[in-house]
Amino acid sequence: MIEKFLSFVLLAGILSCTPAADKPAATTDSTTPLHMLQPDYPVPYGVMDETEIIGTLNRVLKYLEVASPVGLVDRNTGNEIPATAPADTAARLARGDFRLVSYEWGVLYAGMLLAGEVTGDEAFTDYTTRRMQFIADVIPVYRSLVEEGLTREYFFRSIVQPRALDDAGSMCAAMIKTIRSGSDANLRPMVDNYIDYISTGQYRLEDGTLARNRPLPGTLWLDDLFMSVPALAQMGKLTGENKYFDDAVKQVLQFSERMFIPEKELFIHGWVQGMEPHPRFHWARANGWALMAIVELLDVLPEDHPGRKDVLQILRAHVAGLAACQSGQGFWHQLLDRPDSYLETSATAIYTYSIARAINRGWIDPQAYGPMVNLAWNAVSTKINETGQVEGTCVGTGMGFDPAFYYYRPVNVYAAHGYGPVMLAGSEVLRMTRNFRINANDSAVQVYPKQ
Repeated sequence: MIEKFLSFVLLAGILSCTPAADKPAATTDSTTPLHMLQPDYPVPYGVMDETEIIGTLNRVLKYLEVASPVGLVDRNTGNEIPATAPADTAARLARGDFRLVSYEWGVLYAGMLLAGEVTGDEAFTDYTTRRMQFIADVIPVYRSLVEEGLTREYFFRSIVQPRALDDAGSMCAAMIKTIRSGSDANLRPMVDNYIDYISTGQYRLEDGTLARNRPLPGTLWLDDLFMSVPALAQMGKLTGENKYFDDAVKQVLQFSERMFIPEKELFIHGWVQGMEPHPRFHWARANGWALMAIVELLDVLPEDHPGRKDVLQILRAHVAGLAACQSGQGFWHQLLDRPDSYLETSATAIYTYSIARAINRGWIDPQAYGPMVNLAWNAVSTKINETGQVEGTCVGTGMGFDPAFYYYRPVNVYAAHGYGPVMLAGSEVLRMTRNFRINANDSAVQVYPKQ
């Protein structure tokens, strides 16, 4: 027994003298480049990948081709009705997951056109042009039924008799972009009708600012910048008439005077004539609509327009305010300045598109803002599920004057607001990967000029 004990002690002593090289090296400052340790990021961190971006865009397209069918059916029998057949009061749009005419789908049509332009893949362009051709074919047939009150189908009514900026602005801008892309669909009569409503039919304050009388009289909705300005700007580009540019610039400046909060460099969602003070709820998607409206305006606004400098200044201030609010996961919060509100996809995608486009157009510093765009796209891409649906999008939202209203708005994969922004964002960041050299330096994403 004593001999066994002594043998054990001897063996233990030998093992204790084994050189340190035979042991796993401790992770210390002297043995490991600690700055190279891989953090536990909650979303992918690293340089955007062109193949991944295109794959994401294609996945969304594949889903939407099935989820948004083109055609008319008889509401009683379900039988298909040809678009050019005589008008039928039982006609309705073929049911899918989404409507073919809405402000959300106007964004999607523009996004598909941009995806086609940037990728060179006509499948994206065809998504828009086929649906625009269908609309151009069917509306002349059904116009009289709408005018005589014989159909209340929203698809027809919202085009023939728009009653709100939501009906008119986004679809109008998308139609003009479709015309400018070379489509031969007869969209101009609908464009003229939409623009007439925006210019003369929508309620305005005395100074000409577009407004609504809900939820209270004399209310400005920040959303309405997008529901009007891109259409006016595109009409200016299409016709060469400065009156449309002038009105678009006026809307941006007069909304901003009332609703842009300089100390935060963010917009409030609503402003009500006669209300004092104004509740300051910086709702994410409304800030997105405003940012995108400004980007869309600058895209076509003549360089020598007297309002361009002021609009560009608002853009730069707003981007700076948004940069200060981006979460560590790359998303923005439902209420931008309240980090305990949930992370929201559609607004994040809108910011990704708008800021990337501003970078690509040379309006803002790519080295300052490029990395945040890279992070934002990586975040958005995690919300595109295997079937191509966009997750984490807040449903349609009115105006509230208390925080709970915004905090607890539902999210849903059928919230149409997420799809157009994702297509726009993916397309513009794809362009950015081609315009700039994006590399990691000391593990951090950096943006460099192309050499």
